[in-house]
Amino acid sequence: MTSIRAHFSLAAFATFVLLVAPALAESDFPAAISVSGQGTISAPPDLAHIDAGVASDAKTAREASQANNAAMAKVLAALKGAGIDDKDYQTSRLSLQPQYAPNHAGPTPIIGYRASNRVTIKLRDVTKVAGVIDTLVAAGANDVGNVYFSVSQASKLLDDAREKAVADARRKAEVYARAAGVTLGAPLSIAEEGSAPRGDCVSNPVRSPRNIRLEMPASAIPLVG
Repeated sequence: MTSIRAHFSLAAFATFVLLVAPALAESDFPAAISVSGQGTISAPPDLAHIDAGVASDAKTAREASQANNAAMAKVLAALKGAGIDDKDYQTSRLSLQPQYAPNHAGPTPIIGYRASNRVTIKLRDVTKVAGVIDTLVAAGANDVGNVYFSVSQASKLLDDAREKAVADARRKAEVYARAAGVTLGAPLSIAEEGSAPRGDCVSNPVRSPRNIRLEMPASAIPLVG
């Protein structure tokens, strides 16, 4: 019996730039305080993805293709019998390659052909992963490749992590402001840098950093930290 466990995590990082407002000429560039904040959201994955294949060898290309088609038909029937919806699996990467004699002097003769086909499966119940892998192997899949997990609401989780990062940065900014004897105002600007999650689906495990630049006015003395 196959056993698989997974966990999903998103992290966001925020940087505040706090502008100080001393009595400077309009042409002077105000000093600033910079602080960083971090927010992390963890959640169990609710989607699983399995990639499996069938390879068939035969003397001729026709025989290899026919054997492979029959083998894949058994795999697909097994998936259907396991209760997986038709829209959640599809075949891909069909190939037919000649096989050559090893360690042969002179021109290498073709001794047969290998046909292969793969099927990708999306599981909306991650507790079924081990059982589906067992079903694939029992049905004749002889190459179970990548198994990875994701969440269907990755963008929502990342937004939650952003909010936590900003709150953490603001908390630190308020500490600096109190120590410096200045008062924070509303944010002047926010800039974010970082790679976005792939669509609405992020693989497990994931660390998705965000650099958020937030400018806020402050009163009293010029300070750079």
